[in-house]
Amino acid sequence: MPILRWTMERVSDHLVFKRRMPRQFGGRPIYVTPGSALKYWRLDLGRIDPDLLRFVQTYVHPGHQVWDIGANVGLLSFAAAGLTGTQGGVLAIEPDTRLVEVIRKSLRLQENADLRLDVLPVSVASDLGISHFHIAARGRSANHLAVAKGSSQTGGTSTTYPVVTVTLDWLLEKYGKPDIIKIDVEGAEHLVMQGGERVLRDARPVFLCEVSDFNSPFISDLFKKNHYQIFDWEKNDNKPVDLAPFSTLALPR
Repeated sequence: MPILRWTMERVSDHLVFKRRMPRQFGGRPIYVTPGSALKYWRLDLGRIDPDLLRFVQTYVHPGHQVWDIGANVGLLSFAAAGLTGTQGGVLAIEPDTRLVEVIRKSLRLQENADLRLDVLPVSVASDLGISHFHIAARGRSANHLAVAKGSSQTGGTSTTYPVVTVTLDWLLEKYGKPDIIKIDVEGAEHLVMQGGERVLRDARPVFLCEVSDFNSPFISDLFKKNHYQIFDWEKNDNKPVDLAPFSTLALPR
C-alpha cells in the first residue's frame, strides 16, 4: 500500500466532517467520516456514489418505505428520507457503533428534525441471534460479519465484537412492508437474502444489492425463483442479465 494512502487512512479514522446533501434530495446537512472511506474527504456528496444516488432518484417516491441494509454514514438513508416525505420513512441498519453515532449526530441537527428516519444498530443475516462483526483495518466501509468472506479492501481486522443479527422477515413483522431495499454487506448478501423468504414472496420490494462474485449464482437463482428480473445498475442500459452483477438491480415482475 502506498505510504500516502496508509497515512491518510490512519489520520481519517476519527475525523467527522459536516457536509450537505445534493439539492435534489433536500440539501440537508449530514455528518460523514473519511474513516469509512477516503472518498468522504470530498466536499461534494453528489460525487461520492453517483450510482447510488441515481437509484434513489429513480425509484424512491413520496410515501415509500426504504430499508438501508449496511447504511454506513447514511448517504442513501438521508437521500431517501429527503424524498419519502411525512407519509414514508427510512430504516437505516448499521452494526458499526461508530458509524451509527455519525448517523445519529446527523439526525440531531435541527434541520433534520422532521425526517422520518430510524437507525437500528444490528446486522441482518439468515437467523435471529448473535454473530461476530469484524472492523476493517482500513476503511470501515469494508467491515463485515465474521461468517462472511468480506472483501479485498479490509486490510485485515482491527477488532471484532459481537452483534445482534435479525432477518428481513423479522423486520417485515416489526416495520411492515418495504418498497425499496438496498443491501451492501460485504459478502454477507446471501445470508441477508436467506432470511427474507416472506419479504420476497409478499412484500416484493425493489432491490439494489451489492453482490460478490462468489455469491452471484445463489443470488441470481433466488431472484429468478421469486420472479424478479435482474439488471446491471452500473451499466444503466435497461437490459436484463442472467447472472447477478456487482451492482444488482432486481425488479419484481
